[in-house]
Amino acid sequence: MVTDQAKAEIEEYMGQVPSWLDHLSEPAADHSWGVVRDLELGETALPNREKALVAVGAAAAMNCPYCIHFHEEEARLEGVDEEGLGEAVNVAANVRYFSTVLHGSEVDMADFEAETGEIVDYIEQQQAAAAGDD
Repeated sequence: MVTDQAKAEIEEYMGQVPSWLDHLSEPAADHSWGVVRDLELGETALPNREKALVAVGAAAAMNCPYCIHFHEEEARLEGVDEEGLGEAVNVAANVRYFSTVLHGSEVDMADFEAETGEIVDYIEQQQAAAAGDD
């Protein structure tokens, strides 16, 4: 159960204390809120809009209807339209698809990392050349 201090913070952020928070075990309750507060709602290296889109993609990949609903609403609050939400879900699906192919095919990780490095080098060279054209 969340402490009274954490409940006050949650209510300040959200206007209420969601009932599902009562399902958090005592040792983790306040800590769990702290992670949400500091990582998802706080000022971090990623803008809140990007964090919301990451959350939508992760929720979709996990097939969690609760998380999908919450994070889609969060993303809408950050100005993401339906097209953007759909794209976030499609990107997550694409990552999951290729992850399944890579794992199922048992692609060698060292080879994969080496090829990825070569791809990054090539793209960086193309970007540098394009910037030199300006």
